[in-house]
Amino acid sequence: MSTERRAPLDRRRVASTALKLLNEAGLDGLTLRAIAKELDVKAPALYWHFKDKQALLDEMATEMFRRMTDGIEPDPDDSWQERLLRANRVLRRTLLAYRDGAKVFSGTRFTGLEHAEQQEANLRLLTSAGLTLTQAARALQTTFLYTLGFVAEEQGVEPMPGERREGFDVEARARLMAGHPLAAEAGAALFGDYDEHFEEGLALIVAGIESRYGTN
Repeated sequence: MSTERRAPLDRRRVASTALKLLNEAGLDGLTLRAIAKELDVKAPALYWHFKDKQALLDEMATEMFRRMTDGIEPDPDDSWQERLLRANRVLRRTLLAYRDGAKVFSGTRFTGLEHAEQQEANLRLLTSAGLTLTQAARALQTTFLYTLGFVAEEQGVEPMPGERREGFDVEARARLMAGHPLAAEAGAALFGDYDEHFEEGLALIVAGIESRYGTN
């Protein structure tokens, strides 16, 4: 009989295992049964910790956030514009590290208060620059939703960096749409160089916040 002791089963260990399997199977292929097998436990054991898959997704998103912010302190010299740019770049990089990372994050709620300190610091920075609390909250949420939506679409084309789905060849698209020359040419901007595309869109939103709320 083996005397090896396994680590105790808790929510964080289950979520970490689920994130590992996510990169192998994607969200559609991620099941409680597969997670239980990886952990060498019976599937019903997981229901002590998660009543359903949505509860598991909530914990997975929370674990992703923990990893994203672990050891990272906001730069006290940031302007509010720099903070928005920096935070959303880190968020995109984190989501792209997981197959279907944006889908996991979308519509979930954090299971702890790890996000509260960062949110408080960001709101304080924006309100100190002259935004009302409502304006600051909407600025944070709008840039967050842009990044989440952008990565969801990006991962629809490239599930993992360098892995492009069939049907998204820009040149083939241009040939098919030859009768619509502007739409054909736009394919390179729509489905190519996602880094540049993301940065341009984020800059547009930050500039829009400046213009709308009249602050620099």
